[in-house]
Amino acid sequence: MDIDRVEDNLPGSSSFAAPKRIIAPVDEAHPFDLDSYISNYSGRTAIDRLIHIVLTCPTIAPEAFQLCVQHIHQSRDPAMYQNLLQVYEQAASYAEGGSFPNPMELAELDTKWADEAIMKNQADRAKLEVELKTYSNNMIKESIRMAHRDLADFYRATGDYGTALKHYTKSREFCTTSQHVLEMCMSILELLIEQRNYSHLTTYVFKAEAALDATAAAASNAAANNSAGGAAVPATSTKKKPSERESVQAKLDLATALSHLGQSNYEKAANAFLKIGSTKELGDWVGKLVAPGDIAIYGTLCALASLKRSQIKTRILENSVFGVYIEQEPYVRELIESYMSSNFKNVLELLAKYSTRHYVDIHLSTHVNELANSIRNWAVVLYFQPFASIKLERMSIAFGWTIEEVEHHVVNLIQSGAIQGRVDSQNKILLAKKTDYRAELFARAIKAGAEIESTNRKLLLRMKLQQAELIVKPPKGSNHPASLMDVYQIE
Repeated sequence: MDIDRVEDNLPGSSSFAAPKRIIAPVDEAHPFDLDSYISNYSGRTAIDRLIHIVLTCPTIAPEAFQLCVQHIHQSRDPAMYQNLLQVYEQAASYAEGGSFPNPMELAELDTKWADEAIMKNQADRAKLEVELKTYSNNMIKESIRMAHRDLADFYRATGDYGTALKHYTKSREFCTTSQHVLEMCMSILELLIEQRNYSHLTTYVFKAEAALDATAAAASNAAANNSAGGAAVPATSTKKKPSERESVQAKLDLATALSHLGQSNYEKAANAFLKIGSTKELGDWVGKLVAPGDIAIYGTLCALASLKRSQIKTRILENSVFGVYIEQEPYVRELIESYMSSNFKNVLELLAKYSTRHYVDIHLSTHVNELANSIRNWAVVLYFQPFASIKLERMSIAFGWTIEEVEHHVVNLIQSGAIQGRVDSQNKILLAKKTDYRAELFARAIKAGAEIESTNRKLLLRMKLQQAELIVKPPKGSNHPASLMDVYQIE
């Protein structure tokens, strides 16, 4: 993959800081349509992704800058423009073939709108804080909970994630039902996903699942009480509650999958992504946090990097729900079919061709290289499995590599233990380690004979001890019968 890496510390908010900066090309060999891509997102997610694109793809950074300014004007956080300017200047310092256009010529922040947004934010914050103080004095738990929730939503919209999280967690003290706890957990999960705070996602997924079970139990008890009292349960409510549970569960599965992906646990991430329900069940998270095509890419790459081909067949190709996500990214199906048919050259070409699409994703970018390496290693292992020996030249044709590259990859896999074989560097042949089945059979027979001989020797010794009446008598008052010496400890 033609990807450059530059060591640096990125400016702006911590969510964009990283020890390494990835520069991905956008050209005929690496197609990427910015407009169609960003149209799948809205709100803060769209802004974050556009800023990441400005950093990752210098060739389309000016276009991404203009789109980002448009989305900032639709938000409540004018401070994002300053972050965008810093990121744009950082990207310009790595631009090749001349400097970037002046950002003021591309798109300038509407100062009138910014002043009005700042004034409105100050007024709303003052109003919400007064409401919280009033409700706290009156000691009305439900009103205090809602005041904390509204303040958290406000701070989240204005980009103050730390304060938003504080108010969300504070509202937990004033929750009176499991449904309130569930709503609080779901809001925090959205916030953590926007922050890319993967390590804390599982904590709130666990709390949300417990609250979801409690909510379902309370609803079933209420339904049972109504039926016992002779009250008819409306048909609409019996249909609505299961769908609400499925919707919450789909979101929890997505949060769990992103958590595993963010922590490089690709097998668990694949299993979680393949469990996610339909786009209808994800509800407002589609576009707000992720796009359907993202789920297809995440799940497929994690599956190819960690699951067996039999699992990929049953979990992906025969999964109608996940197939709907795959339709959003047609090349993903081609990637899976090429992998399943052992057309590994096409697999590697597709990974290289759409590497830019993978690198511009804020959740996937740091894992692209590791996932691609895992898929490549699995491909080499699977290709060699049927052979006792194979020429490296044949493998170079199958994978589209030079013989030297094939030898390098094969030697690394042998050293890691993934391939049981050796390389004949003189003749450029990969040889599998031959198993001498006759020697194995003789070794097992000799071992079995030695075990039988040892057992028989111990039995003969036991018989002789019985004949000589060498019996260890138990102490008086003991219920244990007389027994022989423990001859089985004698070798």
